[in-house]
Amino acid sequence: MHLTTRILIEAIAALGTLSSLGFYVLSGCGVASFLKHRRRKGPPAVQPQAALPPVSILKPLKGIDPQIWEAFCSHCEQDYPEYQLIFGVSDPDDPAIELVRRLQTKYPNRQIDLLVCPRDLGTNRKLSTLAQMLPASRHEILLVNDSDIRVAPDYLRRVIAPLCDDAVGMVTCLYRGIAAGTLGSRLEALGISTDFVPGVLSARLLEQGLHFGLGSTLVFRQSDLRAIGGFEAIVDYLADDYELGRRIAARGKRVELSEVVVDTFLPPYTLPQFLDHQLRWARSVRGARSWGYVSLLLTFGMPWAMLTLLAARGAAWAWEVCAVTVAARLALGLTSALVVLGDGQALRDIFLLPVRDLIAPFVWAMGLFGNRIFWRGDVFYLKDGRLERVAGDAAGQQELPRLSRP
Repeated sequence: MHLTTRILIEAIAALGTLSSLGFYVLSGCGVASFLKHRRRKGPPAVQPQAALPPVSILKPLKGIDPQIWEAFCSHCEQDYPEYQLIFGVSDPDDPAIELVRRLQTKYPNRQIDLLVCPRDLGTNRKLSTLAQMLPASRHEILLVNDSDIRVAPDYLRRVIAPLCDDAVGMVTCLYRGIAAGTLGSRLEALGISTDFVPGVLSARLLEQGLHFGLGSTLVFRQSDLRAIGGFEAIVDYLADDYELGRRIAARGKRVELSEVVVDTFLPPYTLPQFLDHQLRWARSVRGARSWGYVSLLLTFGMPWAMLTLLAARGAAWAWEVCAVTVAARLALGLTSALVVLGDGQALRDIFLLPVRDLIAPFVWAMGLFGNRIFWRGDVFYLKDGRLERVAGDAAGQQELPRLSRP
């Protein structure tokens, strides 16, 4: 390699490493800020029953996710005076229907409704289902979360409480991935705990609060949803949780990050399935926050440090920079996983972090240039955050009757 070229690569790699270290410092400050906020709030206050507003929980379903029964049961065992559970499916033959029927039998004193929502209102079928579920909701406060989310018995009390402040328009919360035994699933869980969560907390610090939501929990008022045009206004967007939070925040309402952490059960991803899921996530981030996506290139600390080491031909200073980068990455990742999320499995799998971090730049590069999305059996093109269906039959247009408790 020509000397000038090698020096140029060495300089670029060193700058990339330094920018990553700066990102680690920023993320560490974001983690510290969140932990300080959580300590300041202290243990959740016990509120009188009369002060807790009734809630409608909307859970759109498609198929059977890992540990979905345990997740369903956790929502039925809430220490909360009044709430309604609404499950919605787009396919009348969806296997999740049988589980909801079992749930209605096991918890006869809970208000559990099941709706078949066959109309195709847009390319995001989850939002299409939610829009058709909404008229069945009886309460002003809505909670939307994914079907594989498991929660503690005090979950509702804690995530609803911030909405007592009229300035708060949405409450969302962090989550930890519960991995299956496969390598792909473990890499996914490790990425959530050590990469995704620090990124969220750095955005919260840098932007002086969150301006988006996380699909693990979205709590908001029906009045605020109507003010942004309802679910129909974003029914063609892939990153629906991001859009809901962004649009509510744009109206001057605050998006509150709860101190609650929930569990999400991850499928037993093979390595190719893990890469496919990471690619879909990368392209959705690029569609929602294009400049933020480009800047991710400056956060890949371990790959930049290794490139610096190679370009510098093992110079002593390059080894020192590499050691500092690896130490900072491990410290940030473990603090996020263990202290913020209470994710003990991350400690077991921390040896996989270099593997995950070395894969990340290649996924980022693929996400930068492609527009094809594979999601729930359908194929889409992604343009400016919106989905355009390429393949997959649209849901039927005939509206079927409500399926409530027998």
